[in-house]
Amino acid sequence: MKIGEYNELRINRMVDFGAYLIDDDTHEVLLPKRYLTPEMKVGDMIRVFVYNDSENRPVATTEEPNAVVGDFALMRVKAVNQVGAFLDWGLLAKDLLVPFSEQRVDMKVGRSYIVRVYLDPASERIVASAKLAKFLNKTKPDYYHRQRVEVLAVQRSDLGYRVIVNNAHWGQIYQNETYQDVNVGDRLTAFVKQVRPDGKVDVTLAKIEKMRVDDLGDRILDYLKTHNGEMALTDKSDPDDINKAFQCSKKDFKKALGLLYKQQIVTLGDTVKLVNN
Repeated sequence: MKIGEYNELRINRMVDFGAYLIDDDTHEVLLPKRYLTPEMKVGDMIRVFVYNDSENRPVATTEEPNAVVGDFALMRVKAVNQVGAFLDWGLLAKDLLVPFSEQRVDMKVGRSYIVRVYLDPASERIVASAKLAKFLNKTKPDYYHRQRVEVLAVQRSDLGYRVIVNNAHWGQIYQNETYQDVNVGDRLTAFVKQVRPDGKVDVTLAKIEKMRVDDLGDRILDYLKTHNGEMALTDKSDPDDINKAFQCSKKDFKKALGLLYKQQIVTLGDTVKLVNN
């Protein structure tokens, strides 16, 4: 049974206040009555999240928290007291503590922060830390060019967005390679451009070129079909106008138009027109 993670457990016995679930090593944990459904019965296997209650006793829930142990996530501060800040974890009966020693700046009620959830070895409690750097780049990045990765947007700057790559490494998305709205806390699919000597990873939200151009060609066709087969934007249009309409670079736009032209789907001139419209 893993604390702070999802577990597949079997219902071992029913009691007035809930059900006791059991793992393969015969360890039991309580699933409170409010999470039971009429269909549940002894012997059923169910997926639950296991955490420690206020008295440090394991308890199970069918609710899904905003993050499990080992995850990074954006969470809002619900309260601050003499112990630290308490985050909205997404659980009805439990908020997530960020001790003062794990805050980079004093956390304020109502504001949201990127934190890492972990199991404190000293107290054996699940807590969170805003000191992200100590959890990252502990292993050498072993990514290949154009590898698909999952990223979490952590901070915006003039360069673009600082991100966490695959829950393990610092990365960077440059502003001119987003082509979509990005907010801190967003989880996105990206592609590796390069691993820098300092171990940080440059990634892009743009799809691998062929996939990207094919997808853009389909979107151009959809636009033409819904605009009487004609479009004022051409390969000579302003890059900002192209990006505003299709969230892409002018380079990709020209490639997509060129491909449609070679396939004799469109004609190019002062406007772009569908053939046989």
